[in-house]
Amino acid sequence: MEEFIMHRDLKKIISQMTLEEKAGMCSGLDFWHLKSVERLGIPEVMVSDGPHGLRKQDDKGDHLGMNDSIKAVCFPPAALSACSFDRSLMEAMGETIGREAQANDVSVVLGPAVNIKRSPLCGRNFEYYSEDPYLAGEIAAAFINGVQSQHIGTSIKHFAANNQEYHRMSNSSEADERTLREIYFPAFETAVKKAQPYTFMCSYNQINGTFASENKWLLTDVLRNDWGFEGYVMSDWGAVNDRVKGLEAGLELEMPGSNGTNDALIMEAVKNGTLKEEVLDQAVERILNIIYKYADHRAPQEFTMEKDHEEARRIAEESMVLLKNADQILPLKTSEKVTFVGGFAKKPRFQGGGSSHINCFKITNALEAVPADAQVIYAEGFPADKDLYDEKLASEALQAAKAADKVVIFAGLPDSFESEGYDRSHMRLPECQNRLIAEILEVQPNTVIVLHNGSPVEMPWINNVKGILEAYLGGQAGGAAVSNILYGIVNPSGKLAETIPMKLADNPSYLNFGGGDKVEYREGVFVGYRYYDTKQMEVAYPFGYGLSYTTFTYSNLQISNTNPTEKDTVTVSVDVTNTGNVAGKEAVQLYVKDMTASTIRPEKELKGFEKVQLAPGETQTVTMELDKRSFAWYNTQLQDWYAASGKYEILIGASSRDIRLSETIELSSSQVIPMHIHMNTTLGELFNNPDTKEAAKDLTSRYLAAMNGGSDTASESAAEAITEEMVAAMTDSMPLRSLCSFGGFSRTEIQEIIDKLQAIYSNPLK
Repeated sequence: MEEFIMHRDLKKIISQMTLEEKAGMCSGLDFWHLKSVERLGIPEVMVSDGPHGLRKQDDKGDHLGMNDSIKAVCFPPAALSACSFDRSLMEAMGETIGREAQANDVSVVLGPAVNIKRSPLCGRNFEYYSEDPYLAGEIAAAFINGVQSQHIGTSIKHFAANNQEYHRMSNSSEADERTLREIYFPAFETAVKKAQPYTFMCSYNQINGTFASENKWLLTDVLRNDWGFEGYVMSDWGAVNDRVKGLEAGLELEMPGSNGTNDALIMEAVKNGTLKEEVLDQAVERILNIIYKYADHRAPQEFTMEKDHEEARRIAEESMVLLKNADQILPLKTSEKVTFVGGFAKKPRFQGGGSSHINCFKITNALEAVPADAQVIYAEGFPADKDLYDEKLASEALQAAKAADKVVIFAGLPDSFESEGYDRSHMRLPECQNRLIAEILEVQPNTVIVLHNGSPVEMPWINNVKGILEAYLGGQAGGAAVSNILYGIVNPSGKLAETIPMKLADNPSYLNFGGGDKVEYREGVFVGYRYYDTKQMEVAYPFGYGLSYTTFTYSNLQISNTNPTEKDTVTVSVDVTNTGNVAGKEAVQLYVKDMTASTIRPEKELKGFEKVQLAPGETQTVTMELDKRSFAWYNTQLQDWYAASGKYEILIGASSRDIRLSETIELSSSQVIPMHIHMNTTLGELFNNPDTKEAAKDLTSRYLAAMNGGSDTASESAAEAITEEMVAAMTDSMPLRSLCSFGGFSRTEIQEIIDKLQAIYSNPLK
């Protein structure tokens, strides 16, 4: 952690606090404030949502935090901003929010939210970055570094495995450790190691039967001991189950307060000896550390909301994803007669519902933002806020569509379809929208769809429309961003941070999402493209996909070391050329394919990305680095990340399905998975280990002799019955105990062999 401006003896301050004051520091004063201790110079500080803008509760607001918040700037929510694939952009967004927080005396911004998009149905997906843990972690770390550069804390959330809203305060996410470590933890881990957020927010749910708020393995063993987190952990609002257990597990701050109920339980536990006072003292020290970190760096400042509005527009422009552009229907020309259809053109849906909802000072819609000389007429067609087919509105839209050169339909999900607190039941757009889209396509083939949604939707019209722009939820300036992209003022460069499946039933969690007290993560590590690409399943649009108004070629793949060890860093470079006639940006993606067969793994995994800006004809070299983690999977036996020796393919692509260049490397690893030999160890397992291979050969020869009736030759009929292929397969899966029956060994002999072989692995597991 960086040096403070003022140096204090926190332990001395804590020694002067009463038990009541110490217990009180571990819970909120109200919905948004932490308690002060005036006599000791401990100030009252405020926390505030949110991940995509400041939701500071108005001083006159109610104690539940449900009344109006101050006017602020709504930046693009995570569902869109992650599609930028741009670390520097996210850092700049963080800096801007950090400055606004300083100006408004907010000490901690409650975000970013990095939960993995396990299912498109999760009602809060608009707040989350990606289905991919590497992308989510890199984007989150950049955002955190931006906010915290202004000496404002962040609270990364919701830790962990909070991937649905249904019974979110009580259900148990049932997942094996490898799945947690590879999919649901890494975004948090990357944030700690690359940005060290001031605080963590634990989630509501249980993990394998233990509430996150009192899960010592989660909050202490993993978060602090494995990753080195230094700040304090706060609860999600109302997430505390057992306060004393939570404090012992590593939950320092309960938010909001419990009107003193849980403070009293802490004091009672200290007094009766069931809670060590040192545990309470440590929690208070961690909280005070962050309070003073903010207080000592107070830098009240002015900011211009108008300027920040333009920054929000820039982020939206860099993030929106052009999915389809048949016949180069886009960009639109100002000379063309264009009809805008749909309530979202005038009243855009630009943020999600719930705790992160920003009270915007200004909202720009697409209709108002078109170029001054554009020939655009507007027909509502359908309302933006409900599923209602209106014959009159539809008729007007159809007439306007017929008379136009091109039509842009602003479709999307009303607020009621997705929000914090509940999940979607389907992936469909409102029926009134799909119906009118089909009707317009019958009279006007030159049609473009602009989508306003926090999560993917099914697109029954996908093959019939010529253009699709995925605008997601664009923040308060999203309307201007849409218009600028439609008219070619801005060249789109966003890439999908999640796969858009053809239909809901294709999603890997389809049969195990939502209902019940337990949610079983049966798909394991096969989440998002890891599943779709491994299954070679048809999707609407793959992860990492996005078009541009120009074209790019990739060439000259260079790898610094094609025979690395697991301790080496491998540098990968590739030349990217803009082969079109307009300037543009390309997000180059690096995937790794494990060819070692050391365990079941996805077809490929994202391990690097860089966004580059290129003028027409310009070439730039993009460089990315790979380390051990880029090749490794989490081995629960080792309790560590394991990169097996063998071949790995380095894949460079424009999406997970558009691989442009590849090269194979061979990794040499010094890591050894300890082998525990027992009666049910197979001959195949012995063959696959270099230390036991010779012993396996000897055992196998006796087994084969027995199979051939004690002879090396066999009759013709026996040869037909027992083929080489069958023998090889049976040998591979033959447990040692079976050699009593098929090899003439006694059980005592087999045990002696086991003891000799096991001596090789006398070192205990770490």
